[in-house]
This record gives sequence, structure tokens and C-alpha cells, in this order.
Amino acid sequence: MSANKFTLNITESPSQFQNLENMEVSELIYSMNQEDAKVHEAIKKALPQIEQLIVRIVDRMKKGGRVFYLGAGTSGRLGVLDASELPPTFGIPDTLVIGLIAGGDVALRKAVENAEDDLHMAWNELKAHKINKLDTVIGIAASGSTPYVVGGLQQARQCDILTGCITCNPGSEVAKAAEFPIEAIVGPEFITGSTRLKAGTAQKMILNMITSTLMIKLGKIKGNKMVNMQLTNKKLIQRGTNMLMEELGLKKENAQELLIQYGSVKKAIDSFKRVEK
Repeated sequence: MSANKFTLNITESPSQFQNLENMEVSELIYSMNQEDAKVHEAIKKALPQIEQLIVRIVDRMKKGGRVFYLGAGTSGRLGVLDASELPPTFGIPDTLVIGLIAGGDVALRKAVENAEDDLHMAWNELKAHKINKLDTVIGIAASGSTPYVVGGLQQARQCDILTGCITCNPGSEVAKAAEFPIEAIVGPEFITGSTRLKAGTAQKMILNMITSTLMIKLGKIKGNKMVNMQLTNKKLIQRGTNMLMEELGLKKENAQELLIQYGSVKKAIDSFKRVEK
């Protein structure tokens, strides 16, 4: 099957619920909640696939490798969202995990016609980032058939770059293109074909697992605390102050002064402990 040939798959299968417009609000939200419960079980079955990919990414990132997400529509937006949340949360540069979406940044807010149908666009964008063999490419496609994603994965793999994917259909073109596919089979959507629902939720949860685990393994967490977070507002300064009070036994004013001086919880802790020695 070619990457741009449309076939009816699970994510496009008819909803198991009929006449939604006739349902009461309570029935609608209860039914959606029932469907959402299936996401957890689908991801649980995919945990071995998720683990295999993460283990291989960790080794590469420790040597200076990066992670690139490829996606279109909802899937692309979820990749960009995950990538954009990492610098403030874990204090990493925004060049370490990069989200690419078919159609570029304008596609974050508006649909870009035919952008996802180009088999070569993603690879051209990856080459512009000087992609290399330490990097990883993760394709995100609920349907598993998005040409933008399929093409990018195929060409990355041909160049011996680590590839993975997140999809919600079994045996898809995206899964065939990736060396380490992750398949979270959540079933038909509550609204037929609306993959912003269960499929989108599953993709977001898997992305959370991948990057949170990577950041932990790269030393960006101490205990269970975000000690490398950027101090971009009063709430985060207060959170960092509380961490230092707990870790070092300091009074609030001393902890906050130390935090502001060094700019991160980790640097403040390391400096304090060096002085104490």
C-alpha cells in the first residue's frame, strides 16, 4: 500500500455510539469518559515497545544526540507541545527536542492544505537541522498513513538514524517505516474519525512517558523534584525556594536568596554543598 492511499482503519471506523445529537449532556460526557478509560489499557499493552525505544534514545542523547518529532494536524501539535514544554520544565536548550509539524508553525493554529501529503518535506526539514546518526526521529500519526511522517521516517532510517513512531492503528505504513514502532490501539473514536479524542490522549500520554523518562535518565531530576526548571515566574521561584528549604534546611529568605543568586535549584544545591565541605 502506498503512503497516500486511503484505507478504512480502526481510527476511521464508525463510532460505537449513535445519534449523539440526541443525547443529554450527562450521557455524552459519561460515554466519553467510558471511552477514555480504554486509553490506559491500550498504553499498558504498548509499554514494552515504549521501553525499547527509550532505552536506545538515552544512549544517544548522553552522547549529544537530539530527538525530532514529525507529525501533522493534532499529532504534529502534540509533538510541538511536548517539545516546547521541556526547556522550562527541565532547563534544557530548545535544540535538544524539536517538534516539526507539516505546514510549519502556521499549522499550529490553522490547517495547511495538502501539507501532510508531501513525502519529502519532513526529510528536507530534518536536513536543515543537520540531522546526524546520534539523533532520533519519532513519527506521530494516529492513522499511521500520513505521507509527511512516513517519508521522513523512511529516509531517516535509510541513513541509519534511530526511528520510532506513535500510532493508533496496527500494521500501519508508519509502523513499517519505523525501527521501533509504538502502537496504542484505542479503538474507534466517540465521534467517528476524530482522533483528537482517544488517539490524541494516548499520543500525549506516551510523549509524556518518553520525555519525562529521558529527562530523569539524563539527570534533570533529583529525587522527584524539577531541580533544573527555569525560574520564569513567582510560582516557580516559590517552588524552587521550597525545594531548597527542604533539601538544605534553610530559612525561606536564605533559600530564596541562594536560588536567585544561582538561577536554578540544582546549581544552588551544588554550590551550597561545596561551601559546606
